[in-house]
Amino acid sequence: MTTTEPEWERRTAALWAAFDDHDAADFLGRMEALAAELPPGHPVAQFERASARDSTGRPEQAAVLYRSALDAGLTGSRRRQATIQLASTLRNLGRPEESVALLTAERDDGSDDLDDAVAAFLALALVDTGREREAAALALAALSRHLPRYSRSLTNYARAMATGPSPADTTGPGTA
Repeated sequence: MTTTEPEWERRTAALWAAFDDHDAADFLGRMEALAAELPPGHPVAQFERASARDSTGRPEQAAVLYRSALDAGLTGSRRRQATIQLASTLRNLGRPEESVALLTAERDDGSDDLDDAVAAFLALALVDTGREREAAALALAALSRHLPRYSRSLTNYARAMATGPSPADTTGPGTA
């Protein structure tokens, strides 16, 4: 079971909204108290614990808890958030190849309002693996969807950058 009560969700959201009002220990204690209200091993509790540790500078602990949440059947938006956050944490822990693998699979697994977050964190991980050109192309392609003008041109340039022969190629894929 991965559902939670609306009141619990409201209190969790309120704690996150007040993150900057707490020192790390106080925030973690409050999140632990909220998570303890859910059954042991509950995937949402594990995710919130992981996120709290990640946000307070405990990435090793966060990675274990993100995996626990995912293994326990975390669903919905939190599942995708957990994957993005785990990948970011792994990158920060010096494991960018794992981050690339997770985010590539996530990108290919569907589409929602977190697509651009997946692309952004994948671009960061690609840079860390020495694939800067691919990273720039991915970031530009994600950005192109938000431009009122030049969207088609930027999309074409991004595609050419990802597959093109060299950065010195001066022929463009067109404008408009």
